[in-house]
Amino acid sequence: MVNTHIASAFDRDLDKIQAQIIKMGSLVETAIRDAATAYELRDLELARQVRLNDKTIDQFEESINDECSRLIALRAPTAVDLRLVLSVFKVSSNLERIGDYSKNIAKRTIVLEDLANSDIRRLGLKRLAREVELMLRDALDAYVNRDLELARDVIARDIEIDQMYNGLFREFLTYMMEDPRNITPCMHLHFMAKNMERMGDHVTTIAEQVVFLVTGQRDDDAREKGDVTSSDPEMSKTNKG
Repeated sequence: MVNTHIASAFDRDLDKIQAQIIKMGSLVETAIRDAATAYELRDLELARQVRLNDKTIDQFEESINDECSRLIALRAPTAVDLRLVLSVFKVSSNLERIGDYSKNIAKRTIVLEDLANSDIRRLGLKRLAREVELMLRDALDAYVNRDLELARDVIARDIEIDQMYNGLFREFLTYMMEDPRNITPCMHLHFMAKNMERMGDHVTTIAEQVVFLVTGQRDDDAREKGDVTSSDPEMSKTNKG
């Protein structure tokens, strides 16, 4: 009877924490979408709102981590239950980082408005952000439903994000070579694209947590990376910073 009571209390506590993860994930999805929209429409007020909303995302992470620590201390979970709790730490941390990258994109959107030659805008950034947002949505669905197939699909899609980023980087590099006045705005655009590529990495880590939860194992092979900018000598010079 005592063990049953403890188990049910653990499940209730964990359900509450999982509900917070879903709310946090929804806020992060919105942050990605709003940051991309603010950039596309030059909506500085929306960009400022993205920056303000990041505080709420940070508060969710802090609350979730506190609740997980409390759950471990009070319930002393073992084996599968402990794995579940530790996965929540991992997921919330990655969501918080994605929120930070969205905030950074919003900050650069505001900076771009004060620069000359800031009209170098391409739909590629908006499309890249949309793909990352869809990946995150699927990763969270996979996490909630313990959907191994969907999680592995998300992991596989990360290379598409890397390839889109590579294409954008080359495009910005071309603009910079054509006209030195394009260098500053293109560098901001490049870092915005890089933020989105890093978001994809964090989404992939969330999906990898699903694989670990379902199978109890991590993939033996290192995940292939499609970002070639760090291995291209000419690109790596521009990519530093």
